[in-house]
Amino acid sequence: MTDTIHVNLAERSYDVLAGPGLIARAGELIAPFAPSGRVFVVTDKNVASLHWPALMASLDAAGLKSWTVTLPAGESTKSFAGLEQLTRGLLQHGIGRKDLIIALGGGVIGDIAGLAAGLTMRGVDFVQMPTTLLSQVDSSVGGKTAIDVEEGKNLVGLIHQPRLVLADQDVLKTLPARELLCGYAEIVKIGLINDRAFFEWCEANAQKLLALDPEATSTAIRTAIAAKARIVEADEREAGPRALLNLGHTFAHALETAAGYDGALLHGEAVGTGMALAFAHSAQLGLISNQDATRVRNHLAHAGFNTDLRRAPGAPHDISQLVALMSADKKAEAGKLTLILARAIGDAFVQKNADAEKLTAFLKEESQ
Repeated sequence: MTDTIHVNLAERSYDVLAGPGLIARAGELIAPFAPSGRVFVVTDKNVASLHWPALMASLDAAGLKSWTVTLPAGESTKSFAGLEQLTRGLLQHGIGRKDLIIALGGGVIGDIAGLAAGLTMRGVDFVQMPTTLLSQVDSSVGGKTAIDVEEGKNLVGLIHQPRLVLADQDVLKTLPARELLCGYAEIVKIGLINDRAFFEWCEANAQKLLALDPEATSTAIRTAIAAKARIVEADEREAGPRALLNLGHTFAHALETAAGYDGALLHGEAVGTGMALAFAHSAQLGLISNQDATRVRNHLAHAGFNTDLRRAPGAPHDISQLVALMSADKKAEAGKLTLILARAIGDAFVQKNADAEKLTAFLKEESQ
C-alpha cells in the first residue's frame, strides 16, 4: 500500500509517495516531470550497486533516456569539491533546463543533488528518491539543500523544492542497523517537538520499527513525513516554526563538525545525542521537569543512541570550542545562540539569544 502525502506550497507543491515497490514504478511516476524525456541520475557507489539496475530498468520501460553521475559515498562528498564534480559531470553529459535530475541515495546525495539542481543552468527540476530511513522521513522533504564547509555543517546551500519524492520502503531492508537508528532520530524528534502521543507510540514501538516491522515502519514514515509537510507548508523559508525541526541539531552539527565528517559520527547519531542534551539543558534551566528530561534520555539510550557527551566522537576537550561551533550554526542571529528547547515532551520552542554562559556551564558539567 502506498501513502501519498501532499506538500502544499502553491506552484511549488508536490507529492511524497511512501510505500513498497516504488523503484519498480519510478519510470511511470517520474515521466510526467521529464518533458524532454531525459533524466540525469545522481547516486553514490554504494547505492548504485544495490538499486541503480532496478531504477534503470524502470526508466527504460517508461521510454526515458538516462545518464548517471556516481559520486563517492559518505559525508565528505557534501563539499565544494563534490559539488564541482557533480555540476561539471551534469554539464559534460549535456544537461538542459528542461531535463530532470533524480537524486537516488541518502541525505548526502539528496542534499548535494538538490543543490546542484538549484544551481545548474540557474535551476533544473529534480526528484528525490531517498534510500535511507533518515532521508525518507526528513531530508528529502522540504527543499533544504546544502554542502558542508570547515566552518560548519550545511552552511552553503539553498531551498529548492523537488517535483516529487518517492520513498520506497523496500530499500530499507538493505540498510545496516546503524543507518536505521539514524532515521529513528528524526522520527522520534516529531513526537518530542509537538506530538506527545506519538512519542508514547515511539516508546512502545521503537524496537519493532528498528526491526522493520512493516506496520510499524509504515506508520512511523507516514506520521513523520506528514508532520514535516505541515510544518514546511506553514514556514517554507524557516522564518518561524520550521526551526523546531532542528531540535537537537545545534548540538549535533557542532559535534559533527568537531568530528570532521569522517564517519565516526553519523548525522542521526549526533541528533540523538543532541536531543538528549537539549532536554537535559531545558531541565537545568528549569523549563521542564527532571522526570521528563530523564524519560527522554532513557528512551534514546534504550533505542541505541549515545546520550553521554563524554563518549561522543568529536566532542572537544575545550567546551568553548563546542560552544563556538554552536554559535556559528546557521540558526544563529548576529552571533547570538539560537537553541531549540522544551517546556515538556511534545512542547518544544525556539529560544533566541540563548545564554552562552549557562550553556557552557551545562556542557562542562556534562563532559565531566
